[in-house]
Amino acid sequence: MDYQRIFELADQIHFKGKVVSGMGEGRYYTEQKGYIDQFKQKLGFVPYPGTLNVEIELVERNKLRILKNHNAINIDEFHTKDRSFGGVRCYKAEINGVDGAIVLPLRSHYSNILEFISPEFLRRKLGLKDGDIVDIIIYLSNLKEC
Repeated sequence: MDYQRIFELADQIHFKGKVVSGMGEGRYYTEQKGYIDQFKQKLGFVPYPGTLNVEIELVERNKLRILKNHNAINIDEFHTKDRSFGGVRCYKAEINGVDGAIVLPLRSHYSNILEFISPEFLRRKLGLKDGDIVDIIIYLSNLKEC
């Protein structure tokens, strides 16, 4: 309840985490036309293929639970001739000062990973490697679709 009271007054949530390699699936999903079109329409950009994965510590998971219960920019599920793709909850955000968004797939393998998308290749732009610590600010007050 204390966390909830804190975050009800805030228009942003801060996370600190460690850059980690994912399973390589982010690239596949961010290259799907059904996602690309919605990211462009609702977030205002086409993401660089892939996600930057940031592992958060156990203590930060309470903030993640609160975030998941907060309003989001919703990317709708869609279907191709071969399969269906699940919906995604998005939040505009920045990582080490670079704009993008946090994506929380409704069908996810992770409970302690934030997946960040951006129009830029973040590992190169920010000189990141696995193990580097990053700061993420997630904006809760600007959830209207672009």
